[in-house]
Order: sequence, then structure tokens, then C-alpha cells
Amino acid sequence: MLTLNQLHPAPGGVVRAAEAYARPAGHPRPDGHDRAADLAPDGPAPHVTVNMVSSIDGAATLAGRVGTLTGPADQELLHVLRSLCDVLLVGAATIRAEGYGPVRALPELVERRRELGQAPAPRLAVLSRALDLDLGSSAFTAAVERPLVLTTEQAAPERLVAARAVAEVLVVGEDTVDLVAAVGRLAAEGLPRVLSEGGPRVLGGLFAADLVDELCLAVSPVVVAGAEPRITSGPSLATPHPMRLGAVYERDGFLFTRWLRSPRG
Repeated sequence: MLTLNQLHPAPGGVVRAAEAYARPAGHPRPDGHDRAADLAPDGPAPHVTVNMVSSIDGAATLAGRVGTLTGPADQELLHVLRSLCDVLLVGAATIRAEGYGPVRALPELVERRRELGQAPAPRLAVLSRALDLDLGSSAFTAAVERPLVLTTEQAAPERLVAARAVAEVLVVGEDTVDLVAAVGRLAAEGLPRVLSEGGPRVLGGLFAADLVDELCLAVSPVVVAGAEPRITSGPSLATPHPMRLGAVYERDGFLFTRWLRSPRG
């Protein structure tokens, strides 16, 4: 099991990643504000964690892919975080670029999931306005738990039929996917522990909708320069979104930071 060197708040210790990153369902926000909670009144409020990686100089991709920035420790942590969540929320562009396969929990964390009442593996939830997806990929056809697709009223009827053959389809928006409604629907489906791996446009949208509770940002020990995108994209936020530093870990030259939502001033 992955261990990390803790640098903050108490430097010097070695922690197990699965214990350090564990979060109970419905973990309260620091200011008690839960916009999506009203959409799941009969269950725990959603808790949205985002896991992203960037270079030292802020690049979110290298040659158009995230995988080229990662290392063994970052990949291990990715699988730990997936193993702790109920549902993995990913944009269609990220699914296409990164070649996702079936989402599974680490074998050593399956029993923990059972004790918490979770399914043996997280469900995959894909955001797609028009269902421009490879529905024959193993992410759908070999999934341990039936994936979800969150789409809009603009999706073509024939694509809806094809998607429903391999996934549960939820329509959550007219022209664009309504992220607040999407997160609320996931919680209503019994999936309150939401983990998103982006991409940048999805993360920008989650921040714009005030849905991010925790940002897990891995800093890769490389500089890439160029014009690569940041971890967020889309319109500027009307007001900068405050975050507070919760923890910092190190492994193999990577810094693993945890940023928690702070009340807006």
C-alpha cells in the first residue's frame, strides 16, 4: 500500500495514503454551505473531491495528455482515491484522450468498501453533451459496476439508445450539462462520494458552480514551458475561489497537496 512522507501540517511522519485521504460521506463544508444538498434531501450531501496533476510551471498536460506528467507514486495515489470514492466523474474529452478502461478498486481496499456499504468498485460517470463517446470501449463493456452517462436534451435519439445499452443515462440539462443537477443526481443515486479527474473544463465548471470541496493537486517535478493548459479552463470566476491548505505529502519528487474549500468572504 502506498505510503507518503508528510510535510504539512506535522512534518516528518510517514502515512498510508488510504488512511490519509479517507473521507466519510457527506463530510461537512467549513462554512456549512452545501448547494447540492437540497438535490439529495433523503441522503448524505455530496462531497466532491478533484484529483489533478500539473507540472511545476502549471501545465496540466504534456503533448495533449495528462499521463505524460505522472509517475508511479502519482498513479498509485490515483488508484487509492478511486478506491475511496463512490463514483468517478470524468468529462468526455478526458475519457477520449486518456483511453480509460474499467474502473476498479484496489484489492486491499475492497473489504473497506464493503464495511462502508459501498459497491465493490466505483461507478464511472461520464459528462457528455452530445454522447460523442466510444461506447464499445472497455470502460463501458468491461465495467464492474454499470457506468452512468450524464447528458443533455441535445443528444441525438440514436446515441441515447446506444448509450443506454451499456450505461445508465441521466439527462441533466438542456444545452449543457448542469453540474449542480448532475452532482445532486449522483448523490440521489446513492453515490455521495464524488471524485473527479477533470479535465480542465470540467474542473473549471465545478469551481464556477461552487461544488469543489477538496482539490488534490499533485505537482510533477518537471518544467514544460510552452502553451499547455492549466488544470482549469473556461470563463474566469467572478470572484476568486478561496481554498486553504490542508496537507502536503511527498513521494519520489512529487508534491501531493490537499486544498480544502474555504468560506467566501
